Amino acid sequence: MDDNPSLDAGLVEKLAALRETLEGYESLAVAFSGGVDSALLLAVAHDALRDRVVAVTGRSPSIPPREVEAARAFCQERGIDHAVVDTHEFDIEGFKHNPPDRCYRCKRELFACVAREADRRGINAVAEGSNIDDEGDYRPGFRAVAEMRVESPLRDAGLRKADVRAIARHLGLPQWDKPAFACLNSRFAYGNSITPELLAMVDGAAEALRSLGFRRVRVRVSGKSARIEVPPDDIGQLVLGDTREKVVRELEALGFAFVSVDLRGYRTGSMNATLPQADPRPDEGNRHVL
Repeated sequence: MDDNPSLDAGLVEKLAALRETLEGYESLAVAFSGGVDSALLLAVAHDALRDRVVAVTGRSPSIPPREVEAARAFCQERGIDHAVVDTHEFDIEGFKHNPPDRCYRCKRELFACVAREADRRGINAVAEGSNIDDEGDYRPGFRAVAEMRVESPLRDAGLRKADVRAIARHLGLPQWDKPAFACLNSRFAYGNSITPELLAMVDGAAEALRSLGFRRVRVRVSGKSARIEVPPDDIGQLVLGDTREKVVRELEALGFAFVSVDLRGYRTGSMNATLPQADPRPDEGNRHVL
């Protein structure tokens, strides 16, 4: 298998458009989570701007420490200037009660922290790594993108998730096939309180499943109940006797009273199914350089 397959003409054009956009910035701070989207954005931005780009990663109980360390290692390996900033979403009024606009409140706090770091360094633009496919779900975080005047170069270049992964693989980025990761807050049913202790339980549950060989996994929480999502093809393996017993034992040890499996399988944004239809997309005309 080719580790760095070539790109078709359409992806070459999109990559060129992305690079051209990024070359137009005087300097740029990239909100870098360590996932494939922000990794591609950062890698191309660094290639285009060199020492005029900085990666900024948020650190909080909502993000497992291993994700922050992976982001740090990626930047260190490539000689990219990297800052880790502490975000304080639990200090935001109402946040811990997990309202439907929780992601907006969290993203606004993150982008405010990134913008402060950018200002401190004399950097005049902030960018984030959402792609076109992100527009198809309930994404209140886009409201924060618009209000904070954060740039979205991947969306501007017309890149979809499959495009991002293909280009990241072509460029040799290790995240090209990394499973999607949303902050741990997204694992809780809206209206259920979130605490750092509960976040640690959720992360521990997911790690227990990964240790058993499940690479793509979500553990959703409602009260003391844990609902496991794995790809449909993995459900049979999950409910086999020994594995099932290990999973139940591990999750009960973490404090969960009930453990179930979602027969629809792994999917991002499944908690949004309980919400009324909404169009969170911002007015594109409101996005410009800080």
